[in-house]
Amino acid sequence: MKREELIKKWLDNNLNPEEQNAFEQLEDYNQLIKMDATLKGFKAPEFSVDQTYQTLKPHLKSQSSKTNQWLKPLLRIAAVLAIGFSVYFYTSNLDEHIETLVAQQTTIQLPDNSTVDLNANSTVTFNENSWSKTRAVTLNGEAFFKVAKGERFDVITSDGIVSVLGTQFNVKQRESYFEVTCYEGLVGVTHNNKTVKLKPGHTFKIIDGKQLTADKETAAQPIWLHGESSFKSVPLKHVIAEFENQYDLQINTDQIDTSRLFTGSFAHNNLDLALKSVTIPLNLSYSKSGKSILLKRE
Repeated sequence: MKREELIKKWLDNNLNPEEQNAFEQLEDYNQLIKMDATLKGFKAPEFSVDQTYQTLKPHLKSQSSKTNQWLKPLLRIAAVLAIGFSVYFYTSNLDEHIETLVAQQTTIQLPDNSTVDLNANSTVTFNENSWSKTRAVTLNGEAFFKVAKGERFDVITSDGIVSVLGTQFNVKQRESYFEVTCYEGLVGVTHNNKTVKLKPGHTFKIIDGKQLTADKETAAQPIWLHGESSFKSVPLKHVIAEFENQYDLQINTDQIDTSRLFTGSFAHNNLDLALKSVTIPLNLSYSKSGKSILLKRE
């Protein structure tokens, strides 16, 4: 069945299972679904032909019936065009919003072929229609960027803006945790109206409002891309928060001091091994109950 026929039957809610499957294989399936949702939520402005005519009537030179015959249809056409332009403007300015769940990662390709590896429990937003003018994404969470060379590229977070031309870098922005590591090229980090330039291997880190120094990074990519989270002298509360991002569970820390510093790592694919990796170095123990874990002092 042709594309146009599939779309027509979809609009009429008249697709059989085989046709529905064919419809979902269309290249622009996601765009059609998005536009349908947008149009369903779009409320056209109220427009009254008679009221508009009465408003214009005092300014008309002729009140003949002949004038009325062409004026009202013209006003109807104007109303349809106004609504059409409103819908087009609204849909063409929608942002792309990609979100990962707990224990989920994904890779995104941007309009200029830059790529974003999005870590668990993170979101990235960008506008494809304005991309040729402004290369910018908004990030909440953690992501590794491989930026194609071109005009300035900005990663906007609530803690600062990361700006590059073409490079590879990692940005982590969680609650009270902001970290940017440059792996290739040159990265500019603007925080509190001050800009710091990072060369490959260098890191800008602010935890709980304090700027910290970090050892030079020697790896070619962040370790989380390979299924592991790593920390060096990081308060335990941030380690626990990242643990919960990678495993679908809740960790009770009421009985321990979460301000203690932790150095080490944990795997993303083995819960018991990950728990031991965090608890043993700190002389802690743990007990599991469903999706809840209680940490205790030994």
